[in-house]
Amino acid sequence: MTVFTSKTLYTPLRKIEDALLSVENGAIISVASRNDSEDRTNKAATDFGDCVIVPGFFDIHIHGGVNCDVMRGSADEMTQFETFLAKHGVTSYFPTTVTASQDATLSALERLADRIEAAEKNSMRARPLGIHLEGPFLSHARRVVHPPVDLVEPSVAAFDKLWHAARGQVRMLTIAPELNGAEEVIAEASRRGVCVSIGHSDSTLEQARRGVKAGARHATHTFNAMRPLDHRAPGILGEVLTNNQLSADVIADGIHVDPTVIDLLFRAKGIENLVLITDAISATGMPDGRYQLGTLEVELKDGRCTRDSNLAGSALTMDRAVRNVVKFAGLDLQQAVRAASMNPAKAVGLKKGTIEPGADADFVVLTPAGDVRATVVNGVLVQ
Repeated sequence: MTVFTSKTLYTPLRKIEDALLSVENGAIISVASRNDSEDRTNKAATDFGDCVIVPGFFDIHIHGGVNCDVMRGSADEMTQFETFLAKHGVTSYFPTTVTASQDATLSALERLADRIEAAEKNSMRARPLGIHLEGPFLSHARRVVHPPVDLVEPSVAAFDKLWHAARGQVRMLTIAPELNGAEEVIAEASRRGVCVSIGHSDSTLEQARRGVKAGARHATHTFNAMRPLDHRAPGILGEVLTNNQLSADVIADGIHVDPTVIDLLFRAKGIENLVLITDAISATGMPDGRYQLGTLEVELKDGRCTRDSNLAGSALTMDRAVRNVVKFAGLDLQQAVRAASMNPAKAVGLKKGTIEPGADADFVVLTPAGDVRATVVNGVLVQ
């Protein structure tokens, strides 16, 4: 058994002072205040002093980092990328595709399925838990940098081809609900346990509502690649902001969405329905230059990732996103951590993102200011 202690721990719903966390065989055995713990033995403990232990972050929308693109990265590049994620507090993630040719997409899905199936539970880095398909079922009007030639009209047959290439490892799908055939794909993907997310969409309010009725339960990078909110024609954002059955994610880098609008989004959705994502690409953690996003070339300059003057993913890390929303939306650290851990896990239907007996021993040690001091994956201190 391994024991960790710290001044504070967020489960994240509960705050425990003078925390004692016991781990064995990669699982959490107990979590309590040292004053209340029944364990009176004097086991040697790893003490993190005045830091805060929080659940490991879960990034459900990420394309790459440290010059690795998840659709093209070699095994060694993916290992380096997953190690980079752990350094920034991410212990679970969904490698996310970008629209590309069918051959490139199917090949990437096969490689990613290999990676997911081979991922060792005890590996000391972030672990891929499923694939997020961002495309090809997106609106031409709101595609942004997704290549128009490779966009596909939704059909169950087209989705099935992607599903089989990924060997059932697709756990999330972004789709524009207004497209012909979208409702049938939403219903079928939902039936297979996929979290269907509406995004890259020019839909009206009614079209968005039909997508939700068909089974969509989430929204992709809210405000970005969506029809803007209008007070007489609220469109997709009218549904996202008012339907409490929908969770929504946001890129909190201060570039994709103004900090005041992020504050507004948290007020509208509530802390229980808001998810932080990075939408990070291979440029993350790298100097200014040109990097890959799937088959596309993107320029990183002064923290912005662009292609033909359009934003193309981000260079954001999840720990920075957590610190940003504390500042942008006036959240406390406990609330911000929830949006990066428990909430994404809940949105996609996976049992992750909590610190409780029986849960995987994946957690992060933060300073009171939200900087990562250490990451623990499967009970092993990796940083």
